[in-house]
Amino acid sequence: MRNILQQVKRATAVGAVTLAGLGLLPGTALAAPADTRTTPPVVGGTPAEQGEFPFMVRLSMGCGGALYTQDIVLTAAHCVDGSGPTTDITATAGVVDLEDPQALTATSTEVLQAPGYNGTGKDWALIKLDKALDLPTLPIAGTGSYDSGDFTIAGWGADQEGGSQQRHLLKATVPFIDDATCKSAGGSYAGLVEEEELCAGLPEGGVDTCQGDSGGPMFRKDDAGRWIQVGIVSWGEGCARPGKPGVYTQVSHFAADIGTAAAQLGG
Repeated sequence: MRNILQQVKRATAVGAVTLAGLGLLPGTALAAPADTRTTPPVVGGTPAEQGEFPFMVRLSMGCGGALYTQDIVLTAAHCVDGSGPTTDITATAGVVDLEDPQALTATSTEVLQAPGYNGTGKDWALIKLDKALDLPTLPIAGTGSYDSGDFTIAGWGADQEGGSQQRHLLKATVPFIDDATCKSAGGSYAGLVEEEELCAGLPEGGVDTCQGDSGGPMFRKDDAGRWIQVGIVSWGEGCARPGKPGVYTQVSHFAADIGTAAAQLGG
């Protein structure tokens, strides 16, 4: 998997999807703000096996996501341009090879970007689909109990900084990095929103998310041995650089808000 951005959100050059002006929620941004950070693909990863992470979703604007419910995708706020109705996003799921004829697809009907998102923290969004996908979902952490240890990252993003998007899903493991250590990396990391963001990566680099992995999940096993989502790929300085970890939205901090938003979408 690729390492996380160079102070840039990890979305691809395809850009965020422009949403219809109708139905915008109070306090939501109409456009993703400019940012010097980038979003990377999984660097240093290995191919995932078919069915290994059945909740993974690829979004047509060049981001990743995970099935929160069978008809709602949890992704990053910076992958979209606001909240409201849109049929511009195609979700592909159920396969590790994006060209597999068995792939399941669905079209967006509405997007809900985190209220108050302004490019710093709060990097989550929900995408309502026009139909349910008959696939397992990925529960999100409701407390910080699982916000440490080793995490799994997966995505179809670049496998090296500045590289191309991947046809096959890649996976990797990255360890938790505490906030103080993460902030000591300097640059954009000094502005880490501690209560809203998690850092993960190897001190020596070499493994990370990268461009095109934005919005994808960071997850681990819970006490019952089931996958649970703890993070959303958000940003980083370059991809897999030494001393420059990936930064992820801390899902547990927003669990209640995400649940309320999903209910608004009928999920």
